[in-house]
Amino acid sequence: MKANSEHINQLIAGCRKSDKKCQFELYQQYYKAMYNTALRIVNDEFEAEDIMQEAFMNCFTKIDTYKGEVAFGAWLKKIVINKSLTSLKKIKKKSEVQLKDLEYKLKDTTDEQMGVAEDEINDQVKMIQRAVGDLQENYRVALQLSLFEGYDNEEIAEIMQISNENCRTTISRAKTKLRQALQHSTLVY
Repeated sequence: MKANSEHINQLIAGCRKSDKKCQFELYQQYYKAMYNTALRIVNDEFEAEDIMQEAFMNCFTKIDTYKGEVAFGAWLKKIVINKSLTSLKKIKKKSEVQLKDLEYKLKDTTDEQMGVAEDEINDQVKMIQRAVGDLQENYRVALQLSLFEGYDNEEIAEIMQISNENCRTTISRAKTKLRQALQHSTLVY
């Protein structure tokens, strides 16, 4: 782990010198995670790709602002989340946000011998992801940040620019709506 941290620091130093090879290697290390973060928030594959690319461009042009106080991945993820939320606001201003029913795939599945059990797990994951994707925007974003990105309520409140109390209420209501949707899905499913 320490060797990886030192390697990242070397790449960052190279990026500060506009070394394209270092930029590409840093991109290779983080692009999947950043894409998935954006996708979970904006719920659109093409928009997530654009956000991820813009975030890396921002990262490379403003790499000198990275002070190393947090892990580089956390710093980059914050850029992606902010760009994702900005994108949602733009989409909302242009027209009413329509959530799509996206098909998700399990990432990094290692047990291919699971057979039928794997199919059942895939179906359950897809059902949960659809239910989360179908939540209204503020509920979906709050849950994504809490459950998938690991932010605490205070951080989510700051990111979403709402009060701590409103954040707790939003997450609580989002979980309730998600439970209701999943109960309905299992009855229908």
